[in-house]
Amino acid sequence: MADRTDPVVSGWLSFVKKKIGFGSIIPEPYWGFDDLQYAVGSKITNCFYVIADRKIENHHEFFKYESLFILSGFSFEKFLQSIEDGNVLIDFDARTGHNHGTKFRLRQGHWPNLYDFVEKAI
Repeated sequence: MADRTDPVVSGWLSFVKKKIGFGSIIPEPYWGFDDLQYAVGSKITNCFYVIADRKIENHHEFFKYESLFILSGFSFEKFLQSIEDGNVLIDFDARTGHNHGTKFRLRQGHWPNLYDFVEKAI
């Protein structure tokens, strides 16, 4: 839910309402299972997940890597189940006035719900 008390967010919402409104999108977007399986599975079949602390000093950004997880054996069936369970969320990323596309976001710590193998390497 958008924070309507934030003047930047409130201004952006007013702009969106004026330009296109808040009604239904026509045509309504959807993903076919075959297209979705190809798009998601081809990008995250095997990957790493890094947890890091971040700090900024003298206008330079530094990271301290705390943990590294190796994720392998992505399961499309588990992905669909995670959507139904509410652990995979859909982000429509247009926060800067430019459409950055649609993204799927997994709730923190739910990697075993998508992958057959989750190994903490560090």
